[in-house]
Amino acid sequence: MSDVFSPADLAGLESQIDQWLAALQADNPAIEAIDRGDRSDRDPLRWFVRLRGEQKEFTTVWLTLGQRTLRYETYVMPAPADNIAQVYEAALRRNERMVGAHFSIGAEDALFLRGELPLAMVTETEIDRVVGSMYAYVEQSFPALIRLGYAHHFDR
Repeated sequence: MSDVFSPADLAGLESQIDQWLAALQADNPAIEAIDRGDRSDRDPLRWFVRLRGEQKEFTTVWLTLGQRTLRYETYVMPAPADNIAQVYEAALRRNERMVGAHFSIGAEDALFLRGELPLAMVTETEIDRVVGSMYAYVEQSFPALIRLGYAHHFDR
């Protein structure tokens, strides 16, 4: 089990993530925006990294800072209307080739990519890798999954 970070350690990491994301945005023209969620006592600390894609118009990677891990996720597509079992099977088969992320079924049966890092492993290089990998995985998988899951729209 990973260590629980103190409030002071979390505040320091929060500041570093802000700086790293700002640097990432300055160096990467694909990043449209970086924003933070509202911070309240009940809501987790979250960042939103919105990237312009080629296969999917936009991909937003959510980074959520917890006491032990940095979770990251992105919405891939809504629940499939066609070929449901084949879409989920294709996503599961893609899990085999991915590092640090996996497909999962979320709210309303939508398809997501998710992963997490122990806080001790969160570095500027890892933030860059996570955002880049999530973007690449969506760009690589979205066309085939959306065509399969919404075949009736493409058969016209």
